[in-house]
Amino acid sequence: MALTTRRRVLTLGAALAGTVALPAARALAGERTHGPRPLWRAHAHNDYEHPRPLLDALDHRFGSLEADIYLAGDQLLVAHDPEDLDPTRTLESLYLDPLAARVRANHGSVYRGHRRPVQLLIDIKTEGASTYLELDRHLKRYRHLFTTYAHGRVFPGAVTAVISGDRAARTPMEGQTVRRAFYDGRLADLGGSAPASFIPLISDNWTLNFTWLGVGAFPDAERRKLRGIVEAAHSRGQKVRFWATPDVAGPARDALWGELLAADADFLNTDDLAGLQAFLDGRRTA
Repeated sequence: MALTTRRRVLTLGAALAGTVALPAARALAGERTHGPRPLWRAHAHNDYEHPRPLLDALDHRFGSLEADIYLAGDQLLVAHDPEDLDPTRTLESLYLDPLAARVRANHGSVYRGHRRPVQLLIDIKTEGASTYLELDRHLKRYRHLFTTYAHGRVFPGAVTAVISGDRAARTPMEGQTVRRAFYDGRLADLGGSAPASFIPLISDNWTLNFTWLGVGAFPDAERRKLRGIVEAAHSRGQKVRFWATPDVAGPARDALWGELLAADADFLNTDDLAGLQAFLDGRRTA
């Protein structure tokens, strides 16, 4: 059984080039005055590997998306591996510009009529401190788009950027009195001194913390551990996400997702957008 989320291998060519710099009209296509409720628990792992980065996830009503970035000069390029880097696939062209266009058209929100921020998890693949400082300069160009921390207060925006990946990003972030991004913690940060205004999300590898992969009964001790983690995070105003969960369609994946929902975990991680949408819609849960 494949345990981790699978990568899609995309052919870069003329077809892909047409999806990179999407005009605002394409970004807004299909938007209705009052659409179906967003699936706030749905997290699009490696979202940029879908045929239409961002737009496929939004079409499936996902509340969280993930983009890996590499610093190349002063550009932030989106890719999973260095050999996949393409100068046309920038964070701006794939995510920031179309998000900004959509939010303008929707009078301040990603999903029209739903003011809750969408999460953009930005996974830094190059050295964390220098990459974050360049990312911070990019985010400042979209100052009205992002949830902002300023002098001890958090001001919600249409999109909340959370920084994951290389841990060296933490140092420059902690030194800022104003920032347009937040830090993705690990289980080691749970109960630490950093508040939710700095670490609003606790993420970790499922397979490093649990043995159960959805087959057979969930061990009682592991169920108690999972629920304890979620309760501890929620008591501090933090959310919880696990990666490396089973992502092959079938009863094992559904069983594990069901236990995450029962424990009130905040995000379910997938590459299978349609599969997670169907799962959550079938349970009538966001």
